[in-house]
Amino acid sequence: MALTLERVLPFSKSLLEKIVSAGETVIDATAGNGYDTLFLAKLVGESGKVFSFDVQQEAIDSTKAKLEEAKLENVSLILDGHQHVLNYVTEEISAAIFNLGYLPGSDQSITTTGETTWKAVTDMLSLLKKNGLIILVIYHGHEEGKVERHFLEDCLATLDSGTTQVLQYQFVNRPTAPFIVAIEKVR
Repeated sequence: MALTLERVLPFSKSLLEKIVSAGETVIDATAGNGYDTLFLAKLVGESGKVFSFDVQQEAIDSTKAKLEEAKLENVSLILDGHQHVLNYVTEEISAAIFNLGYLPGSDQSITTTGETTWKAVTDMLSLLKKNGLIILVIYHGHEEGKVERHFLEDCLATLDSGTTQVLQYQFVNRPTAPFIVAIEKVR
């Protein structure tokens, strides 16, 4: 039986495919194992640019290996927290993606936090072009994830509806499954 509704990660990729074009600049706010960075690097093509952040060298190394294997050189790998985005990115971006929580298969005590994620989101909104997207994939099946989820939900509710639209995509009958929040800049 085929699923009509897209799962969370394929849905995030389909949103990015609709908004990102060759030659644009994008951000992977949480490099993790490198899959989103690789996906974004292919979307923007050789003339585009990806800034990929992570606080763990292990994540940067994993991402670098995937990029080398794919022979992609349009990515800046940054060993730093996404809350410092404005230290590295000054140009307009068309999209950014976050996979919140911890690095799969790694130290689960190292997690993203609501405060640093919210700073990164608000800073990226200042770089985001009109009709651009910031996508948050929120993993909240662990204690720190629950705290971050609630913090972000409170902050997201304060975004001006005249300048942004905020969509939540979630399977409500799977209460601990990850979900997406997509922020579109409309003005």
